[in-house]
This record gives sequence, C-alpha cells and structure tokens, in this order.
Amino acid sequence: MSLDKSGTRVRKMFGEIAPKYDRMNHLLSMNVDHYWRWRTTRIVRPQGIAPILDICTGTGDLAFAFQKRSQGKVPIVATDFCPEMLAVGEAKRRKMHSNGSFSFIEADAQELPFEDDHFQIVSVAFGLRNVADTDQGLREMTRVCRPGGKVAILEFSMPQRQPFKACYGWYFRRILPRIGQLLARNNEDAYKYLPASVGDFPMGQELTQRMLTAGMSQAIFYPLTFGIATLYVGTK
Repeated sequence: MSLDKSGTRVRKMFGEIAPKYDRMNHLLSMNVDHYWRWRTTRIVRPQGIAPILDICTGTGDLAFAFQKRSQGKVPIVATDFCPEMLAVGEAKRRKMHSNGSFSFIEADAQELPFEDDHFQIVSVAFGLRNVADTDQGLREMTRVCRPGGKVAILEFSMPQRQPFKACYGWYFRRILPRIGQLLARNNEDAYKYLPASVGDFPMGQELTQRMLTAGMSQAIFYPLTFGIATLYVGTK
C-alpha cells in the first residue's frame, strides 16, 4: 500500500499538530535537531547579501538559523503550504524581535512563486519527503537558485551500522510513533506517518543522483549523528 502524500492529507495533518510541532520535534530528537540546523548553516554558509529561501519551513526553525548565521544581513524568505504552521512561525518571529528582512509566504514547494536564478541558498529541513512529487520539488528548488548557489536538504535517514541500525530502527518504528501520537493527539496519525515517510524517501546516493537529474551540477551528502539525519548539498 503506497504512502498517502496528497496535498490535502499532508496539509491537514500538519495543521492539526502545528501548536505542538516545535515541542514535539525537540522532545523526540532529544534536542539534537538544534545541532543539525546549526551544522547546516556552517556547511552551507551565507555569502554576500543575496536572499535565502527556506521551503516547507514549518514554523521556520531553519530559516531563523540562517538569519542568525547571517547576523540579519541577508533577506530570508520562508514558505510553507500549511497556514497553521506559518502562523506559529510568525508568532515566533514577533517574539524574537528578529533583525533584518524576514518574511513568511504561503506557497506550494511544487510551484514556487519566485523568478528563476534568484536565491543564493534554497533550503529545506525535514520537509521534502512530504512533497507529493519529490522530483518536482527538487526541480523548483534548482530553478529559483542562482547559478553557483547552493541547495541544502536536511532530512531524516536510517543509520547503516549495526547494532545501532537495529536499535534505532526499533525505536523509530515502534516507540517514537506511540510517544508522538500520545502527546500530539491528532486525527491523521502524524507520528505513524513519520517513519513511513522516512522509509519511503530516497537516501544517500539515490537522492544525490536525483538532485543531479533535477539540474544541479554537483551533489554531496553528510551523515549526521550516526546517520539519524543527513544533509545533502547541491550546487547549481
């Protein structure tokens, strides 16, 4: 049975968990997600003052990390197709009193409302696997990125070395969904969807090859925290 990644289902699911999304992410990752975003902004460094785009931004954590890394000197645009997520992100932005240009825009990653060759960095954290057509999402990220710019994809992955692979796989498939569902209590089983969507998503060389097919000239990946997450970096 194929995984249902239809826009209607995914938008409803994330809309339901939006108020608890940040707390759940930090709890279930034991706060390691902060490090993953910090590491992303060090490997993919802002250069100059050209804008940065973060798609499938959720509540904006990676976008805020890039703003902090650039010291507010680079315009940041954060998009998502779930308005409830954007509302939480906007409340965070006001509370942070963040400096510099920062805007949330409701948009579908498969049809970004931006001109070609516009952003120095186009990023996504834990969101590309939720896009119905992964390859179309990659093509759109490439299209709006400047020549010589970077496409950064931070995503969950499965460790490959035993015995950690077996132990983590058991936790990820058996324990994490139960904890998440107990605390989030949503009708769309978001935390059952999580391991299914990770297992269904291309990893490692398979994803870098699809990045090249989407129009990037180079693509490399960096396993993080024993392979629990992976950062993919493409150059246009």
